[in-house]
Amino acid sequence: MAGIGGKPPATERWPFWLPALLIAVLGGALRLGLSLAGVVPFNADEAVVGLMARHMLQGARPLFFYGQAYMGSLDAALVAAAFALLGARVMAIRLVQGLLAMGIILTTAHIGRLATGSRLGGWLAAALMAVPSVNVLLYTTVSLGGYGEALLLGNLILLTTWRLLQRPARRGALLWGLLAGLGFWTFGLTLVYSVPSGLLLLAQGLRRRRPGLGREALLALGGGLLGASPWLYAVAQRGAQPFVAELLGSAIAGASPGSWPLGVASHSLNLLLFGPTVVLGMRPPWGTHSLAMPLLPLIAILWAFIAAHALRALRRPSPPARMQRLVLYVAVALLAGYVLTPFGADPSGRYFVPLGLALAVLAADFSLHARLPGRLDWLRRTAPALLVAFHLWGALQSALTYPPGLTTQFDPISWIDKRADQELVEFLLAEGETRGYSNYWVAYPLAFLSQERIVFVPRLPYHQDFRYSARDNRYAPYDELVRASQRVAYITTNHPALEARLRDGFTRLGIRWQEARIGDYQIFYRLSRPVAPEELPVTIQVE
Repeated sequence: MAGIGGKPPATERWPFWLPALLIAVLGGALRLGLSLAGVVPFNADEAVVGLMARHMLQGARPLFFYGQAYMGSLDAALVAAAFALLGARVMAIRLVQGLLAMGIILTTAHIGRLATGSRLGGWLAAALMAVPSVNVLLYTTVSLGGYGEALLLGNLILLTTWRLLQRPARRGALLWGLLAGLGFWTFGLTLVYSVPSGLLLLAQGLRRRRPGLGREALLALGGGLLGASPWLYAVAQRGAQPFVAELLGSAIAGASPGSWPLGVASHSLNLLLFGPTVVLGMRPPWGTHSLAMPLLPLIAILWAFIAAHALRALRRPSPPARMQRLVLYVAVALLAGYVLTPFGADPSGRYFVPLGLALAVLAADFSLHARLPGRLDWLRRTAPALLVAFHLWGALQSALTYPPGLTTQFDPISWIDKRADQELVEFLLAEGETRGYSNYWVAYPLAFLSQERIVFVPRLPYHQDFRYSARDNRYAPYDELVRASQRVAYITTNHPALEARLRDGFTRLGIRWQEARIGDYQIFYRLSRPVAPEELPVTIQVE
């Protein structure tokens, strides 16, 4: 695009990567700032990542997230490297996530430049990823075992796919396979990037009858096998069934209706009712209340204009439109997977995180290229600023409502005021109560924060109806430590009915005990003898 006198506009003469890097740094600083402010709770899934990283430094080599088989241990390995440099602390985990977020923002900038045909478009897309919806911000701030890596690898898969579409090359095919295979092991969610990208590359090669297609396909396959080698090694050791089953959502299959058609209908309803509002940042993933209400109606109108523009722009034959279509294929694959698999039973919003890229790209293109009537052109020009302001408002509104703050927990029963964690650790160490039983959301943060001096096994339910899943018990060696202990304590949270059952059970067994309350934690300690949960009527097992 030429400016006055045939010169390119000023924004086209600036170095591209310097502003992009500045935006990425600001995005990383936002995430770390929220963590330092103490408004992003340190929950059990993140604690498991930290414990895995700590065990890696001690010589362990887990291939998958403890207690499951669909998310690899790459995140824990990166956190282990951070621990080696900074020590085993929560902020080291968050620093890794901040660096991954910076990588996501930088690659989004590159994708945005390709998808809009403009450096400014790349910077706008990067800004919308730096300050995204609360849903995307949350899952690029905390660790759940692989979301940051999945988004970064997904962006790299898209960029490599674009390069191969423009200029096929053997090294590019090998790199594509490596990224796809590594992503597959890291988190099966990356299939929404690799499957449509791979099909597009194959379709173009067949359509053009390219002579080297067979060799490139073999190189991509070889790279994929190499990248996924940890997954393949685990399959060779234990068989494919558990890994394939969890990849297809067996862990939450019980939340879906019994038959597949009913499941598809239920997931479609979840998508329609809960999807748009959380994806567009109009509500947090853990609640149904509206965010940034004074701006929300205007933002809803803005997204309607963006969608209308996208429907027209995607029909263009230009390279930017083709890149936009590639990004949209990811969105289509994700939505199809959500509806057709058991993952659609999870309304929390975490599986919608990859949609943040498509929204950033489409909003940036709208701001640069939409044609609106004169009286509405201000909406186009101010769209990125409005969206960033809306997202930031929603993030601050959520942060100031603590608890829960910006939480990964979408069930209020598991909203625990984490500000009492250190006091709880000090109390248990002072009382010598370093072994016992609790629920999932208490046990693993306690273990990590105490450097595993305190080990509680998650054998208690946290649901009000006393449901309990054996999957909560992630790390078998802790069972042996607790079983061998001559003293055990019990810790509950937000569950008066469970506390009553414990008191009744202790009384019927003739056990003496003492109680203390610290924040949301109810502690039963100084038991006159060790007692295991199976001796007490406190759980209903759910597989």
